Amino acid sequence: MIDSEEPSRNLLAMVVPRWGALKPGGDPFAPYRLLDDAGGVVESVASFFAELQACGRSASTQRSYGLALLRWFRFLAVVEVAWDQATRVEARDFCRWIQIADKPVHPHWRRPEEAPSSRRQGWPNSVTGKVGPGVGYAPATVAQTETVVRGFYEFPLLAGSGPMVNPFPLARGRGRGNAHRNPMEPFRNEGSGLYRPRLVARAPRQIPDGGFEELFARLGSHRDRALVAFWVSTGARAAELLGATCADVDPGQQLITVVRKGSRALQQLPASCDAFVWLRLYQAQLQGLAPQAGDHPLWWTLRRPLRRLTYHAAHRMFTRAGAQLGANWTLHDLRHTAAYRMARDPGMPICDVRWVLGHAQLSTTQLYTSPLPEDVIASVLAHHERRAQQPPQAPVSARYRPESLNVLFGTDR
Repeated sequence: MIDSEEPSRNLLAMVVPRWGALKPGGDPFAPYRLLDDAGGVVESVASFFAELQACGRSASTQRSYGLALLRWFRFLAVVEVAWDQATRVEARDFCRWIQIADKPVHPHWRRPEEAPSSRRQGWPNSVTGKVGPGVGYAPATVAQTETVVRGFYEFPLLAGSGPMVNPFPLARGRGRGNAHRNPMEPFRNEGSGLYRPRLVARAPRQIPDGGFEELFARLGSHRDRALVAFWVSTGARAAELLGATCADVDPGQQLITVVRKGSRALQQLPASCDAFVWLRLYQAQLQGLAPQAGDHPLWWTLRRPLRRLTYHAAHRMFTRAGAQLGANWTLHDLRHTAAYRMARDPGMPICDVRWVLGHAQLSTTQLYTSPLPEDVIASVLAHHERRAQQPPQAPVSARYRPESLNVLFGTDR
């Protein structure tokens, strides 16, 4: 129950400073550390990260969770409440604030004079139809932050080393979860948070064939062409392909081995012939500049000294190519494009598509069998065009034919 003497906060005038930071730890047992405003490690979060690592969560998961916890700790610093003294009031106000507040601005070093008011709102892109990032936090970010912080408090609560009550409650009063579930449908997540916003289910978007050809022509190097060709033919996630080594490539069988994001298992994925052709051209340019065998990285930066290509560098490469067309496609759209191409091929079973994409549930793969909005619009417009080209039909008379009346009543009437 919320205390009747709860503090009165003006959330509209609240300014949350850039308290603390999330930094790489440089340690395989502590890949990321959450630092307070004085530069010290937040021990409660460090213990939570250790628990995540023991449960098999990757370093990228710790980074995502750390950014969500950083938002919560910055809010607590403003309201001057310790993390283990937070109540349901602070949790409620935080979820109210994050749904309306603007994201912190990170001025680019090339454009330090750019003001927050110059950023555009989240409007659909004229080329892709995708909504771009706005000045506020996206609903998915708000939902993920609530889930992470609620899980962060569950850990010390179960261990007996933190507060006795989780300030982020679960939604109650829904009855017994999955009591009347259809056995043919997957289980739903009934244990959602009380302050978790409802998300609108959106169909994944692909890159149309014509747009992909124009985008591919804007790529400026053989490395970039090889990367995009592998992404769109294998359906691998961006980070999975960037983590491949020279030994993971098998051109003879048209296979490339990646480490799956969730299970961390090795999986061989078939790729197109064009992808291996572009890769060979790229490796010919690297002759004598970088090692091309063994466990050495497969992808390198273009600038010297050569370093392993990171996800953020590849992301910037792809967005720059799309910006030349006025599009806001992302690297993950290449995975959606590959999934749609395979799922809509009548000669490829949906179970094979699920294996290639690495989905845990077949229902996730079936999302790509639904019709695309642009295909439905084109089909309806073609229907109207066919209707317009049909010759007009003679009107049907409302009177009976004479021969039919003769048969029914006879000739003498």
